[in-house]
Amino acid sequence: MNATSATAILKNARRGDSAAIEAILPLVYDELHALARACFRRERVEHTLQPTALVHEAYLRLIDETSVEWQDRTHFFGIAARSMRQILVEHARRHMAEKRGGDRVAVTLSGRLGDDEQDSLDLLDVNQALTELAGYDARKARVVELRFFSGLTVEEVAVELDASLTTVERDWRMARAWLRRRLRRAEHGS
Repeated sequence: MNATSATAILKNARRGDSAAIEAILPLVYDELHALARACFRRERVEHTLQPTALVHEAYLRLIDETSVEWQDRTHFFGIAARSMRQILVEHARRHMAEKRGGDRVAVTLSGRLGDDEQDSLDLLDVNQALTELAGYDARKARVVELRFFSGLTVEEVAVELDASLTTVERDWRMARAWLRRRLRRAEHGS
């Protein structure tokens, strides 16, 4: 199925068309599952949530979402990535509450924020830093979200944000540098 027909089905599903809702999951499932697996590559090994459960929870949220008009497949997967991020953060918060503040959830940013980045970072710190960045520059935060959580290429992010490739590349470089500094401060408690 081509991207145009998938986009049409997504829009029909968004409008509540039950046939489209049934048709969309098989079309997007493999990509959603790949996105979830990518999220879990950065999670701790003993994580109690599994990629399949993350896909199902994110899908349910996407189908129930009433305030978003999906523009196309890229937009849909960007929203899916944001939903998965929110689910993982909620799960990490519940896990911390159960342990009364112990064992923060570690993720690795290797291959995303920098190929040389090998340290494990706390998912809640990453989420907080990204929220903070959004307060300064929403577009840069969105670039990070789409690259890090969605795994989109710079070219796909440019299309999603309707921005030039040069702008997205610059935003990506600047956002990575800002996040590295912010996460180092969080790591050292300053």
